[in-house]
Amino acid sequence: MAVGRASSPALVLVLAAAVVLGSLCLAALSEDEQLENLRFVRHAQDAPLVSHYNYIVIGGGTAGCPLAATLSEHSRVLLLERGGLPYGNMSSQQHFTDALADTSPSSPAQRFISEDGVVNARARVLGGGSCLNAGFYTRASNEYVRAAGWDARLVNSSYRWVERSLVFRPDVQPWQVALRDALLEAGVTPDNGFTFDHVTGTKIGGTIFDNSGQRHTAADFLRHARPRGLTVLLYATVSRILFRRQDGVPYPVAYGVVFADPLGVQHRVYLRDGAKNEVILSSGTLGSPQLLMLSGVGPQAHLEAHGIEVLVDQPMVGQGVADNPMNSVFIPSPVPVGLSLVQVVGITRSGSFIEGVSGSEFGVPVADDVYRRARNFGMFSPQTGQLGTLPPKQRTPEALQRAAEAMLRLDRRAFRGGFILEKILGPVSAGHIELRTADPRANPAVTFNYFQEAEDLERCVHGIETIERVIQSRAFSNFTYANAPVESIFTDSANFPVNLLPRHVNDSRSPEQYCRDTVMTIWHYHGGCHVGAVVDDDYRVFGVQGLRVIDSSTFKYSPGTNPQATVMMLGR
Repeated sequence: MAVGRASSPALVLVLAAAVVLGSLCLAALSEDEQLENLRFVRHAQDAPLVSHYNYIVIGGGTAGCPLAATLSEHSRVLLLERGGLPYGNMSSQQHFTDALADTSPSSPAQRFISEDGVVNARARVLGGGSCLNAGFYTRASNEYVRAAGWDARLVNSSYRWVERSLVFRPDVQPWQVALRDALLEAGVTPDNGFTFDHVTGTKIGGTIFDNSGQRHTAADFLRHARPRGLTVLLYATVSRILFRRQDGVPYPVAYGVVFADPLGVQHRVYLRDGAKNEVILSSGTLGSPQLLMLSGVGPQAHLEAHGIEVLVDQPMVGQGVADNPMNSVFIPSPVPVGLSLVQVVGITRSGSFIEGVSGSEFGVPVADDVYRRARNFGMFSPQTGQLGTLPPKQRTPEALQRAAEAMLRLDRRAFRGGFILEKILGPVSAGHIELRTADPRANPAVTFNYFQEAEDLERCVHGIETIERVIQSRAFSNFTYANAPVESIFTDSANFPVNLLPRHVNDSRSPEQYCRDTVMTIWHYHGGCHVGAVVDDDYRVFGVQGLRVIDSSTFKYSPGTNPQATVMMLGR
């Protein structure tokens, strides 16, 4: 093969898995050892059949963990998490795992495919998406904060609380330095240096990886909890929120929840008496609207079609769900490239954000244990990608295994390089969530309507044009082949089967077609419980009492270039 060209889908899919999902929130201690250290964390099957708390927080993710830790300072709080602890055998940026391909109940990620044909993932682990992402930390813009109606002083103090607990200044790698300089050369100015702030230009952001390469996650916030004020139950799947009518109260009042442990035993948790006691949904963009609907709060006809008793006809539950489309291009390198997740971002004036990830020779079978890991790379693997190139009846395990074995025969040098990613502001395009079944363990059906609105497509095209200038810049020349025309690099990347959409294989693809053909998720999906439509300005659910939603499902647009900082801040 021609080492100077990214001519194999397997090559790129392997490297993408390594650099984008290269490190889950896995620490060296076993789950039992971690449970010993966090005595308020228990398995759901060890919980009593009936219990009482001041607050019940459903979802131990990026918002739920800081929320529960904060509430525990003065109250008795129960945090229910459907997944397990974010700890295992591999922790650093130099290792990766095939967690996204793991379909076991204990997997930290639950894969799903949107109705648009884009492969995605939903966190199923204490700490949520902060356990699966690229670790980049950056705040929302001041304009975003004002538009949300938030108290700027409280927002800033909450950001600072998060940053003291979790955020580090990255050791910027040479490939990332070249990307920063190339963005500046391409006109993404000014140079804003290292900052958490969202400002136009090129900057180095924060990271949740410490100087030793260890990932930190939202689960770390629980170490700040008052131990006697918090109970965390793992592998607890909530099936519904309980409501009752009270004399003199015009709306149904939430008074508890029902959850199942892994053995299928049903447990009930009730709120203690008190006007301030509440159930709080922090189950994310998929989980929060899903659980509202399962509990009888949602579009009447849709709930009745699934045999769910309608408590409140709320047609906006599940509406306005959006996912910022990501498009990327693989840049093969003539020299070895060290592993780096997102450290630099270019915030353009046209509404696109440019980031990059790079990696060493990942997926190369240098030893038996590495060989086994190299055979599967989650949603970026050839097993996933080949689904888009085969008719449904031919999508057999044998066909996917042949793709993986072909990947292992590639020249080691083919794995050198990195990806430059483009994500758009907003987006303006939005879709919806619907129940597939009344089973709370099943993912709902999700439609994002990528690039439905022309404004989104225009922003993507501007982003692709910026990436072209970056690739052609003098600053990035050490990491590109001199004889590789930029058009061929994009053509090769356009042919990688990164989604399940029909392929348009040609050499004259327009930037618009490139955006549509290569669309992927960057895991920044949001909406479904919008402020003003499903919840009020204090995140209380319309039409009921004693229930709030605190997570990314309340966002109309994604905050900043990467939302985890703002989701954590909101929980605090």
